[in-house]
Amino acid sequence: MNYIEGLNDPQREAVLHTNGPLMIIAGAGSGKTRVLTYRTAHLIEKGVDPFRILLLTFTNKAAGEMRERIEKVVGNEARNLWMGTFHSVFAKILRFECKALGYTSDFSIYDTDDSKSLLRSIIKERNLDDKVYKVNGVFNRISGAKNRLIGPDEYLNNPIIQADDAAAKLPEVGRLYKMYAERCFKANAMDFDDLLYQTNVLFRDHVEILHKYQHKFHYVMVDEFQDTNISQYLITKKLSAVHQNICVVGDDAQSIYAFRGADIQNILNFEKDYSDLTTIKLEENYRSTNNIVQAANSIIARNKGQLKKNVFTNNEEGALIDLIKAASDNEEGRLIATHIFESKMANGLKNNDFAILYRTNAQSRAFEEALRKLNIKYRIIGGLSFYQRREIKDLLAYLRFVINQNDEEAFKRIINLPKRGIGDTTVAKITVTAAENGVSVWDVVANINQFGAGRLSAGIEAFADLIKSFKIMVEIQEKDAYEVASHVAKASGILRELYEDKTVEGLSRYENVQELLNAIKEFVDSPENEDKSISNFLQTVSLLTTADNEEDEGENDRVTLMTIHGAKGLEFDHVYIVGMEEDLFPSQMMLQSRQDLEEERRLFYVAITRAEKRLMMSFAESRYQFGRLKACEPSRFLDEIDPKYLQIARNIRRAIEPQERPSPAAFIRKVANDVATKATPAASLQSKPKPVNAAPSNYTPSPDFTASDTSFLEEGQKVEHLKFGFGIVKKMDVNGNDRKATVLFEGGVGEKTLLLSFAKLRIL
Repeated sequence: MNYIEGLNDPQREAVLHTNGPLMIIAGAGSGKTRVLTYRTAHLIEKGVDPFRILLLTFTNKAAGEMRERIEKVVGNEARNLWMGTFHSVFAKILRFECKALGYTSDFSIYDTDDSKSLLRSIIKERNLDDKVYKVNGVFNRISGAKNRLIGPDEYLNNPIIQADDAAAKLPEVGRLYKMYAERCFKANAMDFDDLLYQTNVLFRDHVEILHKYQHKFHYVMVDEFQDTNISQYLITKKLSAVHQNICVVGDDAQSIYAFRGADIQNILNFEKDYSDLTTIKLEENYRSTNNIVQAANSIIARNKGQLKKNVFTNNEEGALIDLIKAASDNEEGRLIATHIFESKMANGLKNNDFAILYRTNAQSRAFEEALRKLNIKYRIIGGLSFYQRREIKDLLAYLRFVINQNDEEAFKRIINLPKRGIGDTTVAKITVTAAENGVSVWDVVANINQFGAGRLSAGIEAFADLIKSFKIMVEIQEKDAYEVASHVAKASGILRELYEDKTVEGLSRYENVQELLNAIKEFVDSPENEDKSISNFLQTVSLLTTADNEEDEGENDRVTLMTIHGAKGLEFDHVYIVGMEEDLFPSQMMLQSRQDLEEERRLFYVAITRAEKRLMMSFAESRYQFGRLKACEPSRFLDEIDPKYLQIARNIRRAIEPQERPSPAAFIRKVANDVATKATPAASLQSKPKPVNAAPSNYTPSPDFTASDTSFLEEGQKVEHLKFGFGIVKKMDVNGNDRKATVLFEGGVGEKTLLLSFAKLRIL
């Protein structure tokens, strides 16, 4: 147990606490992976059979890293753990138990493209306007319903949901959901959400199966618990109901996935479900400098919905956080790229020491252009992944159809690939014939002459014979995944067609297919994969998460560009948080309630805590949006950072074009003016920066300052504001939920119009 010696006291307590419900609140950079790893190893060393331990993560990458670490402590026994993502573990259970739900064990797993393709077909079949019933919107509504455990019948019979759909002028969504579910079932396919939804149905309707797994798993652990949705939480709660040895690890301050169904209440209210819960807080940050840690603390402290903790670090004080302003988004790109270039030259740094984080993918353009001009290599995380490329999905569709001939989406993709004279009209006729005769599409294709296909029968027959020959390799000859895939790639004609395309794009697609075959060979050769079948490989690929899909560009020394959501769980020496402007961050699209604002603030907290040594934030005064140049104002989040942690980076000014560069004095005056009028904190350019105060110089906040409830604020009342001081309410402006107050402040500050849902006022 030498590994115990390297732990701090709370970490050690978490590792050694093995029985009963446990919640580990793990602050950013506090070593939660180490705790989960050692806790699992400790259980095994105490004699717990690893087959009895279930450890759930959100990415295969996280599961793989933890398994490697556990193996270093306990050896090969680590390979017997039930460990992986929620979707991969529950897919494994469903493979064993799906007959109880009417599926066969070779069911297909539809990715998002497959699901949307099927929905597009159903919308067309029902003669609905696809400009009204946009496939993305319909897909998101169905996905949201499944994550809330609402099936198609419940959806159709719920008056509140129906009223909501009617208000959105989408009254047919419920029927589309029902048809979609029926078609998936008929195709022996589940989509990604079904892996959770159907597991809940399985445990709800088949108590004997639930009891089997409740007694199988003596210990249940959940990583990144703040990101779980209702469906995930209910499954883990049911599985741990017998032994009550459930351990959840997470940080409510990093809950940022509400848009995809995550429910922060799972972690905030966890203690309500377990009266004998032990809570341990990991509060020491090992990642970042003290300035970065304290700046992050000053931000997240403003959230009301949180589990209180005191994150601290014993690391060095570190540099202050640089705050810079650009005239435009293009200039912002130039400033950041130049700063990276100069930092590399001055400090001997590499490209992969730097990361640029933004709120939306669309912001990457200006930084890409600027980095290219300086010949700085970069990579974008979150673009088109390897397994989403057309030629890759084509070959995978062939392999899926070989395994599951009911997979209608795979059939539609490959029936005329390569071209064999079978168009959409023929496919439609086959589909109609199958429906009229109550058989599957494959039944028609495999017996085309019995259904009077006429002149088309030759092409269809050739296709059917091809699939039958592939099936023989899988079912009778029991060839491994690589043997099947390489044969299918050649015999189908896919490789030949790509090889004959001598364009740059054609060569790239051919190389991509070869790389897929290499990946399958690696899968077969890996001693960790006992099941080397093509079916097992397809499941492995279908369950890759976004974080797992990012490909290695071959050269690792690149600046990383990614959204803040994508940066969760990562860390970099030097981080740039760009686009710190109102309506962009916090996002205008995400501010419907205080809960939304708090989630955006948590996202900002996540961004700050990615940085280890240096952090820079930037905003632009103007930005092109939807083809128009828009004036921007700094984000309210900048005002929420304690100014003593901020400074204006001196070397940024060197990157501004000479004709654009103001004198140092004018530059300082302009920044100070911004701080006073837009409430954007900054520091001076002196060697030891002092914060610029946005309030009157003779104003000091009251020591007992506490924000009041301004729901009933009226004209004539006297108030106090943390920055602007004392004032009188001159005017109230109420428009629905938006309540604004115009306040005349003392000390020369003048009138300010404040949005009361965000302004902190003390009523005197």
